[in-house]
Amino acid sequence: MQLPVIDLIIFLIYMLGILLFGASFFFRKNRTTDDYMVGGRRLPSWAIGMSIFATFVSSISFLALPGNAYLTNWNSFVFSLSIPIAALIAVKFFVPLYRGVKSESAYYYLETRFGPWARTYASICYLLTQLARMGTILYLLALPMNALLGWDIATIIIVTGISVIIYASMGGIEAVIWTDAIQGIVLILGALTCLGIILFSMPEGPMQVIEIGQAHDKFSLGSYGLSLTEATFWVILIYGLFINLQNFGVDQNYVQRYMSAKTEKEAIKSTWFGSSLYVPVSLLFFFIGTALFAYYQVFPGLLPEELQAKDAADKIFPFFIVDGLPTGLTGLLIASIFAAGMSTISTSLNSSATVILTDHYKKYVNRNPTGKDNFRVLTIAAVVMGVLSILVSLAMTEVKSALDAWWALSSVFSGGVLGLFLLGYFSKNVQQTEAAIGVVIGILVIAWMSLTPIFITEGPWLSFRNPMHANLTIVIGTLVIFLTGFLLSKVLHKSTH
Repeated sequence: MQLPVIDLIIFLIYMLGILLFGASFFFRKNRTTDDYMVGGRRLPSWAIGMSIFATFVSSISFLALPGNAYLTNWNSFVFSLSIPIAALIAVKFFVPLYRGVKSESAYYYLETRFGPWARTYASICYLLTQLARMGTILYLLALPMNALLGWDIATIIIVTGISVIIYASMGGIEAVIWTDAIQGIVLILGALTCLGIILFSMPEGPMQVIEIGQAHDKFSLGSYGLSLTEATFWVILIYGLFINLQNFGVDQNYVQRYMSAKTEKEAIKSTWFGSSLYVPVSLLFFFIGTALFAYYQVFPGLLPEELQAKDAADKIFPFFIVDGLPTGLTGLLIASIFAAGMSTISTSLNSSATVILTDHYKKYVNRNPTGKDNFRVLTIAAVVMGVLSILVSLAMTEVKSALDAWWALSSVFSGGVLGLFLLGYFSKNVQQTEAAIGVVIGILVIAWMSLTPIFITEGPWLSFRNPMHANLTIVIGTLVIFLTGFLLSKVLHKSTH
């Protein structure tokens, strides 16, 4: 596939424009660290909401969701249906909590409940998870870009990474939120344009997509059975609920956005807007996948033989973008894919820098830093995390099996933190010791569930493998931490009376 010059120009202009726009916030007068971390607490709710939406969507969503729908059905869309439930819990409990705490860190609250160890543990887990996340997104973003542009994968990773580092480290949360808002709009317009072209390219009109989809059971949300070993409707729904509780409850990316709004009411409004917007947009991505399936059922000769294999489903949408769209629109769609990836990475860089400053530098290095010290640490931290994520991504080009291990390790980190947070919030009598024991036991359970399927694939040890679906890892691990801490507190407190 060869990209036309006009599309390449459109793509490069977009990239340069975003870079300059984001970096422009660096040159504003009288900027404070409060501006850098929470936008001076004055950002409009719609922009914060768009940023929350853009944080949900990554380039993986843009490519993997259509690929998933193309290959199977809409089972994974059930994840999106859990978001409004999690958002309801967030606006009722989590947003007021963090607005009341008045700390830029999501993990200060854990220190108030369980002491400094909880805050340090959670913040380190967050930083490790963000490295895994950014490295994975950079790597997976480079794969379709390699097919679309023909550029070297390592070059794409480095150029994309450096571009995001520049505007995220210079502009702070304001640059991140405003560029997220722009990139969210570009992403939606790009996806809508693509779907419209597919629908009106069908010989019998748009309804032909529905007919073909129904004939091949493409709109199914999965089995409604109660099996714990398969990706049933209920397994995906429960998994989605816990993942999104993690996002809203203990993810610095989201907590910083709560703090960036002018008032609690505005923060709640932005949370509802961003989370609600993701549901129809993810539906749009699934519909694109089904539409592509119908399109290539009608025009099978347009699909190269190497893309007809099941493991090539994620490459179908990138192929259509280059092969099936008019010149000019291809550049817009490539920009949309990059928009999704860049917004996610920039968010992680800014939030990671904030965590390093508030949870580590101010706590262990310099308790009374000047404004200049704060800015220096924030900038250096963002650059260092960005460079490390590029290195992680480059390592994945050599050891591709590391992908599964990275995601397994991120489950270990994030599952433990969510369980600790819920234990602190919903069980007021639990003390440090019970919480620490619960976390240790929970992490062992999560590690067993995450890692045994990777390392035990055959032989007499098979009986020690986790038999449940991988998506239940965070669910079981979180519940183990919560119940262990809760029950221990009941036993210990009872024995002392």
